[in-house]
Amino acid sequence: MAESNKKISAVIVTYNRLDLLKESLNALFKQEYSLSHIIVVDNNSENDTKEYLESLGDKIDYLRLPENIGGAGGFNKGIRYFIEETDDDYLWIMDDDTIAHPDTMKSFMQYADQNPDFSFLASKVLWKDGSLAKMNLMGYMNGRRIPDSEKNVVQTRNATFVSLLIARDIVEKIGLPIVDFFIWGDDIEYTERAARVRPGYYVPSATVTHATKANFGSSLLNDSADRTPRYYYHYRNKMYYARQRKLYRKLRAEVRPWLDYVNILFSKTENKKEKLAIIRKGVKAGLKFNPTVEYAKKKND
Repeated sequence: MAESNKKISAVIVTYNRLDLLKESLNALFKQEYSLSHIIVVDNNSENDTKEYLESLGDKIDYLRLPENIGGAGGFNKGIRYFIEETDDDYLWIMDDDTIAHPDTMKSFMQYADQNPDFSFLASKVLWKDGSLAKMNLMGYMNGRRIPDSEKNVVQTRNATFVSLLIARDIVEKIGLPIVDFFIWGDDIEYTERAARVRPGYYVPSATVTHATKANFGSSLLNDSADRTPRYYYHYRNKMYYARQRKLYRKLRAEVRPWLDYVNILFSKTENKKEKLAIIRKGVKAGLKFNPTVEYAKKKND
């Protein structure tokens, strides 16, 4: 097979996780398929992160933001930079705790070169012990979970920003992630927006490790009390992107918060009163939440 001549940018959004960020960047520096740009969006981290990133010089494109505008805002800025400041063909989007394997981009491009008619490609995401990362489980188009045993490239409805390759023309067409999401669901909304233009696919050979502290999915019922307030964004944002779906999936997504509510109501979870209140608050806000989708200018426009 002829070697691809497509140019790739990568974008990482980081906030005060320097050790993980170093590991993530080192994995990008060692990719078997070389990257043209590595864009690091720093959500106003402490000085240790700033000093490290500045020390890398022209190995990266460093965007330090004046304040923390959340993961959604950071990805908005990074993807805008990709469109406005580079002419690269694809953008590889990832969190600062994504550890790519040496052949991750090579595997993406082996598929992309033969099958370029896609909006996005998503990695198989493992946890540190080699099992599937429960925070990043993927689904077939029929909604069933994609198992660890799946070896074929398959179509999927949405994906996370843990490791996602998106085509430049798709970004130009659909715009940028929604800043007002702040955290939670910005990647699901964005990839579903992309998949309405062209199909998105799960590529199991393009594997990464998601170096979270523990391997569990998001669950207000089981999460610690100190994390309860952030679930406001989960429920508010879900109500928005549910409205963009067709009827069955829309109704299913709108019912889900109330199933969570009932489970918590009859559970022995700590901080029950606050957890129930955050669901009510998030769903109520989501009914009126109508954020703006921004678009980047094409380079040289």
